[in-house]
Order: sequence, then C-alpha cells, then structure tokens
Amino acid sequence: MELMRRWRSGWRYPTTLLCIYGFFTTVKPMEPFLIPYLTGPDKNLTTEQVNNQIFPVWTYSYLSVLVPVFLLTDWLRYKPVVVFQCVMLFITTALLLWTQSVPAMQAMQFFYGVVTASEVAYFSYIYSVVDLKRYRKATSYSRSIQLLGYTVGSVLGQILVSFDLLSYSNIMLLTLILNSIALPVSFFLPMPQQSMFFHRRRTAEITTVEGTNWPGDSSVDVTEWEKSQEEVRNKNVEKGVRDEKGSVAAEPEESVGTKSCSQVLLQLWRDFRDCYSSRELLYWSVWWAMATCGYNQTVNYVQVLWEHVQPSQNFSIYNGGVEAVSNLLSAATAYGIGFTKVRWEQWGELALGGFSGLGAAALFIMTFISNIWVCYVGYIIFKCLYMLLITIAMYQIAAGLSMERFALVFGANNFGALSLQTVITSVVVDSGGLGLPIIPQFTIYASYFLVISVVFSLRGLFSIWKAQKVKKEATPPDRNESLGVEEHRF
Repeated sequence: MELMRRWRSGWRYPTTLLCIYGFFTTVKPMEPFLIPYLTGPDKNLTTEQVNNQIFPVWTYSYLSVLVPVFLLTDWLRYKPVVVFQCVMLFITTALLLWTQSVPAMQAMQFFYGVVTASEVAYFSYIYSVVDLKRYRKATSYSRSIQLLGYTVGSVLGQILVSFDLLSYSNIMLLTLILNSIALPVSFFLPMPQQSMFFHRRRTAEITTVEGTNWPGDSSVDVTEWEKSQEEVRNKNVEKGVRDEKGSVAAEPEESVGTKSCSQVLLQLWRDFRDCYSSRELLYWSVWWAMATCGYNQTVNYVQVLWEHVQPSQNFSIYNGGVEAVSNLLSAATAYGIGFTKVRWEQWGELALGGFSGLGAAALFIMTFISNIWVCYVGYIIFKCLYMLLITIAMYQIAAGLSMERFALVFGANNFGALSLQTVITSVVVDSGGLGLPIIPQFTIYASYFLVISVVFSLRGLFSIWKAQKVKKEATPPDRNESLGVEEHRF
C-alpha cells in the first residue's frame, strides 16, 4: 500500500495515465480512409461536397474556439478540458458513424475543431503536476505515445482494409470503441493545484538566480538549475527564513491566488511583446506560422488528391500504410536532428529555405504526376521535411524561453498559422469563395512553399554574409602587415 501511495504521488502516475489517454485518443484506424468512407456507399457524398463544403468548417471552428479554449484550459486547471476533449471526440466519431447529410458532417467538423483546440490541455497538463526536472522526460513520453497511437491506428486500419476483414462502417465503430477507452482514464487524472497563468504559486524570488533560466529551457541543464537552487537555499539560510516546523525553508511560497481575466490578458500581452522583441525569434516564428499553415492544408486535403489520382473503387488503397511510414520516418528524422552538430543560429534560416524548397518540389511532383505511388512517396518526403524543420524551429525558439513563455509563443505561432489557413481556406477551398478543384488547390500549396523557400533562402544568405563580414572586421590585422605599417611610420 505504501509503495502504491508513493507511486500515485510521484510523477510517473499522472504521466502514465496521460500517455494511456493520449494513445487511445489517437488510435484512429478509420482516419486514413476518411475520404473513401465519406464518398462511398456509406455516406454517399461527393468529393466536391467534402472538399469545398465540409472540410473548411474545421478550420473556421478551430480558429473561433482556440483563444477561449486556451484561457478556459488554464482557468479550469487542465483536467476538466482533457475530459471535455474526450467527450467532444466521442461526439465527432459518433456523428461520423451514425449521421449522413452534409449539415451533419459540417457539425462533425465543428466538434472536431473543438477537439483540436483542446489539445492545449493535453500538452499543458503534465507541466502542472510534474517537477521541473522531469519536464523533458514527461514531454518526451506524452508526445511519443501520440505518434505511436497514430501509427498503430494507421497500420490496424490498413490491415483491416487490405484483407477485407471489416467494412468501413465497422472500422468506424471500432474507432469509436478505442477512443471511448480514454474517457474513464481521464477521470483518474490527478487534479492540478496550479496552472501557468490564472492559478500560479510563486516563490519569494521568482527566478532561481539572476541570469539563470528555468530548467524548462532547452539551453539549461538540470544540474546547473539544481546548483542555482542551492544558492537560493543558502541565501534563505542567511536570511533566517524558516518553515512552519522551525526548519530552514528552501524557499518560502506565496500563493498568488486566482487572477482576473484582465490581469492575465495584460500579463500575456507584456510577455508577448517581450518575446517577439527578439528579431531572431520573430524570424523563426514567421516560418513556423507560414509553414504550419501550408502543412495543415496539405495534410487535410491530401486524401482528396489521392482519391482524384486513383479512385478507391478501382484500386486497393494503402493510405494507412503511407501514414504509418510517414509517422515513423518523421519521428526518426526529428529524433536524429538532436544529434546533429550544426550552428542553427547561423545556418538555420538557410536550412528553412532550402528544405522548404524541397517540400515545394515534392508537392509539385505530387500534383502534376498522376501516379498514386509518386503521390505516396512525395507525401512521405514532404511530411518528413516539415517535421525536421519544425523540430529545429521549436528547439531554437525554446532555447531562450521559460516554459510559460514557450507555451505563449507556441500558441501565438499556431494562432498565426490558423489565421493564414482560414484566409486560404475561405478564398481557395470554400464553395463560398473560389471553390477550386483539388489540382489547382495543390498547385497553390506548392507555390506557397516555393515563396517561403525563396524568402528564407535569401534571408539565410544575407545572414551568413553579414556574419562573415562582422567576423572579418573583428579579425585583428596580420602581424607582417602590422610590422610593415610600423616600419613605414619610422
């Protein structure tokens, strides 16, 4: 019993439950086959209805609820929103399974937008119940388990479809059952006592030692942070600070209490200005927002392209296998970047431009070569390139930020991406706008990444030239030249 109590009070218990929750909310065997399911005999919708009337609703709903859900998540201290997300996911899957009309599918997309916006609770929850020194490990577990869930779901769906073991409707029912397992798990999550903004508990000295970052920063080693905390404890000893038991306190805590919404918004605005006052962070964030917008558009509509190139009624589709391979290779690419010794502060912008150009080339090839296998390979390459670059961008941005500010920048960048995505969707995709077919759509997406490539390649070349110029000016003159000058003077 004592062992169980210790385990429940430690960091492993909430992390394990959150990982179980993350796995079952991402195991979706039907997701890679959503277009064949909607346009097949089960729903009998047209590709145009799905592409131009149904899918755009997700973008609009996601944007409309993102900020309110972000604030509500912090105010309610994460767990209620995690439970709420699971309920919304159940409703989304149920609508897909048991309804059929265009309005019903639009409602399904609205609820899925709420599900996507609520992911902020999943990624923020762990930081409120885990010690700072466990941040990296807990983050690694919670993020990797989601990738595992997507991969398992894609492989399972491919097996069921390829061997004709279940119909699309039965696979959707299986998806509903798997997602439902996450709901009771969410109830057992411990309720956090604090949050990042509304319910904060701060110490008498907010930072550890002046000039020392939080251990949530990727640039700070945990050992270094612990040493700085020891310095603070020593200061408290000198000050004679004692706790309730009469022992010297490591650091007195002051309960800030629940802040008003206006106070939180004002603090967020100040942090926002401070973060984006850094020109380097601003450039990386601009790429993040622009590239994520294009990536989301590509991933959201790629199944429509595959269906156009090779109708599922005439071909044994391998969408699930492609998604599984792309997820695994993307994970390997993102993992491998951590072992590369590159000065990203100097070469990063050029890398953003160059690899974005390769992504644009992959999209152009997918668009104009009407071969399903070329489309599959192009999609895998494009996804791996994006995951590679977004990993670099996240690392560079997080290197100089505390965990609270990283959450703010993460949310702001995604909000920027979603705003751009809403504009593109309303103009290019929505039937109320141009309502373009899928080939012109992907031509625009490829051209969009080509523009990103040109802009950041030029910016990267300029940064390298400027750095070389500064280095050359800082280099002392050659010794022989100095002697020659001195001799000439005499």
